[in-house]
Amino acid sequence: MGEAFHDIRFDRPEAAIARITLARPKQLNAYTTRLCEEVVRAVETYWRDDALRVLVITGEGRGFCAGGDVSGADDAHGDLMKSQLSHAREMRDGMHRVIQALHRIDKPVIAMINGPAVAGGLTLALACDFRIAADSAKLGDTSGKFGLLPDEGGAWLFPRAMGLDRALKMTMLAEVYDAKTAFDLGLVTEVVPAGELEARTLAFARALAARAPLAVRLAKAMMVRGLTTSLDHSLSDAALSVMVANPTQDVREGVKAFFEKREPKFEGR
Repeated sequence: MGEAFHDIRFDRPEAAIARITLARPKQLNAYTTRLCEEVVRAVETYWRDDALRVLVITGEGRGFCAGGDVSGADDAHGDLMKSQLSHAREMRDGMHRVIQALHRIDKPVIAMINGPAVAGGLTLALACDFRIAADSAKLGDTSGKFGLLPDEGGAWLFPRAMGLDRALKMTMLAEVYDAKTAFDLGLVTEVVPAGELEARTLAFARALAARAPLAVRLAKAMMVRGLTTSLDHSLSDAALSVMVANPTQDVREGVKAFFEKREPKFEGR
């Protein structure tokens, strides 16, 4: 959408819906520093454009994201082995920025999991608000197979999604689950037949895009903040948020549409 990318594609499949496609299919979309930089740029473009109401993240080919590229190809880990400090720099300049960008924005993001989402790929999926997985997808943390850590943000995200004991078991034993098991563990929002994945994801995105944009953004921000604050602070946050949302034209439209027995047309004002 106006910007040139090398390792991702960024497009608008429908009005109000943006899509990031990780485009390194031969490597199962394993991330590199460049890919991470491009994802951050695309996420920020989505965030700044009020005409875009939902973002979908997916992978090209048969994988969602296989975590970090350890092959040494391209710019994958060119400087990684030079010093111990370079390991931290590679994380901070790479996937950490992606996870922070997704955590920071107040608009909805859907992970469309078309194939393996492991290690940092699972972290990327969990940084999204919703995860719709093909029934053929695999999810888990393979970092332990390499003596590595859940360092992209998994140590924070995994226990919040599935509980501490299950997260420890997955990481320490390097477990990978089928989509149904991942759903049962709380890692996935929905599982659909592989052939229906795109249609279902776009239908879900379309439904989100039809909601009142300000209410959607405030609800997300309130719930994210509520995870790390007290009940009293959360209620204060809610009281302040309704001062912003309740007087809007969208609320008046929602009430009017209800009494007229029709679908509301929200304009974000």
